[in-house]
Amino acid sequence: MRNRDAFSSYHPIINFLYFVLVLVFTMFFMHPVSLAISLLSALAYSVCLNGTKAVRFSLTAILPMMLIAAVVNPIFNHEGATILTYLPSGNPLTLESMIYGVASAFMLAGVITWFSCYSAVMTSDKFVYLFGRVIPALSLVLSMTLRFVPKFKAQLQVVSEAQSCVGRDTANGSLLQRTKNGITILSILVTWSLENAIETADSMKSRGYGLPGRTAFSIYRFDGRDKLALLWLLFCGGYIILGWALDGLRWWYYPIISGELTGAFPVSLQLVYLALCLTPVIMNRMEVQKWKRLTCEA
Repeated sequence: MRNRDAFSSYHPIINFLYFVLVLVFTMFFMHPVSLAISLLSALAYSVCLNGTKAVRFSLTAILPMMLIAAVVNPIFNHEGATILTYLPSGNPLTLESMIYGVASAFMLAGVITWFSCYSAVMTSDKFVYLFGRVIPALSLVLSMTLRFVPKFKAQLQVVSEAQSCVGRDTANGSLLQRTKNGITILSILVTWSLENAIETADSMKSRGYGLPGRTAFSIYRFDGRDKLALLWLLFCGGYIILGWALDGLRWWYYPIISGELTGAFPVSLQLVYLALCLTPVIMNRMEVQKWKRLTCEA
C-alpha cells in the first residue's frame, strides 16, 4: 500500500471479515452514538490510507451528500409527534423527521467511506483468492470490473494529454469543436477497452484458465498474527450482535425519540464497537511505534 497500511498486510480473510462487520453494523445500527463512531472511524482510516486526498473527498463529495440527505427526509417524511411548523404544502415538519434525516445522512456517509477503504484494502487478487474456488466466474468478473475502473481512468488521462498536445482536447475551439474532440477521445477509449478485453481473454486462454485440475498460486499464509486478529474480530462481532439481540443498541425515532444512552451494558457495547471500528488505525499506530522503537535501538 502507498502509506504502508499495517492492516492491509493481514490475511484476506481478516480484511474481508472486518469490512463485512463494520459495513453491516453501519447499515443496520441507527443508534446516534454508533453512527458517529462508524463515520468518524471510517474517516480516520481513510486518512491513514489516502492522506489529504481523503479529506478533499469528504469535503467535496460526502459533505454535500449528507446535507442533501438531511434536508430531503423531513420534506417527504412527516412522521413524528413533535411538530415544529407546517410546510407550504400543509404537511407538518417534525423534529423526529429532521433528526432521522441527519442520522440517515451519517449512515450513508459512513457506508460510502467504508467502501472507499474497502476498495483500497481488498484488492482484486485478494478477492479472487477468497472466492476463486467457490464462485470462480463471478469472482473473476467482479475483480476485473473493479480493476477496470482505475485503468479506464488512467487511460483517459493518457489519451486526454496526448490529444491536448496536438490541440484536440476538450478545452480548445468552439463548443462544436470541443464536442467533436470529446467524442474522439471517447471513441479512442472504447477501442482501447475492446482491444484490452481481447488481449485479456487470449492471455487467460493461453494460461489454461477453466481447465480441470488447474491450480492457483497464492502468497497468503494464515499465521499466528492472523489468528489473534480473527479471535479479536469474532469477539467484537459476537459481543455486539449479542448486545443488539438484547436491545442494547436499539434506538427509536418515531413516534418519539427514545433509546438507551447510559447504563453499563449499552456503554460497553459502544466501547467495543469503537475498538472494532478503530482496529486498523490502532494497528497502524502500533506498527509506527514499533518501527520507532527499533530505529532507536539500532
